[in-house]
Amino acid sequence: MRSKKQPLLPKFQKVLEQMGENIKLARKRRTLTTIQVAERAGIDRTTLYHIEKGNPSVSLRAYFNVFRVLGLQDDFLKLAADDEFGRKLQDLKLIGKS
Repeated sequence: MRSKKQPLLPKFQKVLEQMGENIKLARKRRTLTTIQVAERAGIDRTTLYHIEKGNPSVSLRAYFNVFRVLGLQDDFLKLAADDEFGRKLQDLKLIGKS
């Protein structure tokens, strides 16, 4: 059974586009070509192009491999690490139990 494509809200598409731009800048700062990064990440150059444009259809594995090539793999650990909203919800529950 084929899964339905989930729509991506424009606000979140902008987030992906910004991340793609950040990846592109990181690659350029390291003076790496798209061919070098793509080969080292084990992806096609076209896939790297899609990553740098913030295409939501690219697999998380491809993004991670590009981060790894750029030495930014630890940035994945920062995702959702500071869960401010979750802490507020938890605090509200804890305050109610006093």
